[in-house]
Amino acid sequence: MKVLIYSDVHGNLPAFEKMLETENSCNRYICLGDLVNYGPWSNECVDLALSLPNSILLMGNHEEAFIKGKCLESNKLVKSFFEKTYSSFIKNNQISTFIKESQLAHFVCTHTINNKYLYPDTDIILNNNYIIGHSHHQFKYLYNDFVLYNSGSVGQNRKFVNEINYLIYNTETESMLMKSILYDIEPLINQMKKENYSKYCIDYYVEKERKN
Repeated sequence: MKVLIYSDVHGNLPAFEKMLETENSCNRYICLGDLVNYGPWSNECVDLALSLPNSILLMGNHEEAFIKGKCLESNKLVKSFFEKTYSSFIKNNQISTFIKESQLAHFVCTHTINNKYLYPDTDIILNNNYIIGHSHHQFKYLYNDFVLYNSGSVGQNRKFVNEINYLIYNTETESMLMKSILYDIEPLINQMKKENYSKYCIDYYVEKERKN
């Protein structure tokens, strides 16, 4: 069985759909959180994730913020996005059912560990095997006999904004693939302009580096 593991879609429906179209032979799905905020399609991304068969949906910090109705970050850009996207969000009942963690084989799946942003160069002490998201960087980290995978971000890659990162776990071979594909980011930017996002928010996507 193939399990698609993904995180940090962040309201980016075109990227979400591109990943699902590419990986159309998966039997199970695990979302590591942060389906919402930033992009214009938070409601649609929640609906699509819920529609996938054998799907497990985990709580991210942005779902927590939407449930509380308050931005939990001090970052000015994050607050600006929250103010724009939260006002039109209507799926609070659905995201309230998301869980904190799940087990996949010998991995604990959760949004992050101790609410921290973990990067490839972060010193991490592991007491278990983990699959996480949150920091929008895809990497594999080894500590003693334990391993951590960060799936990266579907909708807002911090290195190349037009790159989608995710993981594929094969339950029969117990193997993990770190996957990367490109998508057209212009429909996202055009929709943000159509919905009158602030120039500050739009420029975040326009000015980020893209991968050819």
